[in-house]
Amino acid sequence: MYIIYNTINGRVMTQSIAKKIIRRINSHGRGWVFSTKDFFDCGDRYAVNMALHRLRKSGVIRQILRGVYDYPRFSKLFNEPASPDPNDVAMTIARSFGWTICRSGETALNLLRLSTQVPAKLRYFTDGPSKKYQWQGTRLELSHRAIKETAGLSPRTALVVQALKALGKENTGKKVITVLQKELSEKEIQKALQETQFATNWIYDTLRRVARKEKPNG
Repeated sequence: MYIIYNTINGRVMTQSIAKKIIRRINSHGRGWVFSTKDFFDCGDRYAVNMALHRLRKSGVIRQILRGVYDYPRFSKLFNEPASPDPNDVAMTIARSFGWTICRSGETALNLLRLSTQVPAKLRYFTDGPSKKYQWQGTRLELSHRAIKETAGLSPRTALVVQALKALGKENTGKKVITVLQKELSEKEIQKALQETQFATNWIYDTLRRVARKEKPNG
């Protein structure tokens, strides 16, 4: 479903900016999480804030945190708007402040299905300040830390590296290899190999085992 342009009423300038905002939201589709700064190229700060305020009041978008919104998906199962993807919220916060973030080990393990334990809170390392956020029962913690080990890596590769570091070399057996083979596409595996060739030796060697499609009993 697309947002209708006449959702917003106001000054001509605001209407023009609102149309740009609506087109951008539509282009990303349901589930997109964004901040006010994602639209500052559309017009001045006041007009952008007013347009988003009116879209929120009309129920088109939903405010998650101060300055952070989503264009919610609808859950047929629960017959209500679905919760936003927590990782998308974290990435949006980081993007809005120009921070680099990467998932902590326990969060990475859960996202890659290497652990069935659901962390009580989502934890990310960041080169920005330490912060805590909470919305709809979800807790997010950003911890300031040098994250040189994942600098320059694609998000998916960084996720794998953090998960492997949390496990440790001695715990990367055949079960872990099998799970990673299921969770990573062939393209992601090859990209991870390319990006980690100068990383810690055992991490690169583990990914080589994943790439070889090592069998559980092989």
